[in-house]
Amino acid sequence: MSARRTESQQRIIKLLKQLKREISAQELFVELRKRKQPLGLATVYRSLKTLAVQGLVKTRTLASGESLYSLIDTTNHRLTCLQCGESIALEDCPACDMEADVPQSLHFKVYYHTFELFGLCCSCQEQISTEA
Repeated sequence: MSARRTESQQRIIKLLKQLKREISAQELFVELRKRKQPLGLATVYRSLKTLAVQGLVKTRTLASGESLYSLIDTTNHRLTCLQCGESIALEDCPACDMEADVPQSLHFKVYYHTFELFGLCCSCQEQISTEA
């Protein structure tokens, strides 16, 4: 039996489906206003949290501490530059096998996983080496 969703949650799901990318709660708030479907910022945060608990939305926290939200069906395997913030999606994920091997005895339902490596992209590495 699926959980009943509020109108706010339905609007957020619809927008995330249309955007097909990660977005912060603040950006989501602004985007809803642009589309003449305003919600309060607290409502956006509450709805995102509920949708995450229901296994529909996932969260990725950047090195800056900002959280990005997307539907579960979007990829979340990345290389992220700590200097410029560039984030490159990875096609293969070493954590996929681990997710499949979670022991049944733990009685833990996995909705999604993230795999992210942090470092410096080529451009930032070059910039730092020319500054030295």
